[in-house]
Amino acid sequence: MAQQLTELSDAELAKLPKSPELAKEIELARNTRGGSSRKRQIKHLAGILRGNDEQREAIEVAIDGQAVSQRKESLAFHHLEDLRDRLCVATTFEATLAEIHTTYPHLDVNKLTRLAGSVHDYSDKKAAREIFRRLRKAEEALETE
Repeated sequence: MAQQLTELSDAELAKLPKSPELAKEIELARNTRGGSSRKRQIKHLAGILRGNDEQREAIEVAIDGQAVSQRKESLAFHHLEDLRDRLCVATTFEATLAEIHTTYPHLDVNKLTRLAGSVHDYSDKKAAREIFRRLRKAEEALETE
């Protein structure tokens, strides 16, 4: 776990529950350069974590929660990509448009139709990106409701 803490991004690390002392040790291990020095610092950090079961368990729960959250975001992203890809194929366009209209009723279907038509006729990559942006915005609007 000590190794894992040193590899987290600053944003992920900021979300973790940790004491000021532990935060200082994590930062020291992250900034230590040199193979053996870094290994030694990570072992020291691991010892501190072993000595404080309550804090270690809280960090484990938070890291597990972040992993689940990232997985959900990834799945949502892939779902939107799949919708966009199906819209951009002429044979699956109608069924996908009906699905999108049901899922995102406030989305401008006429604009999506024009963008998808541009992709069908001209392989317009800019239009495909715009379709994805609109789908993502609609998804975010649904989540905030």
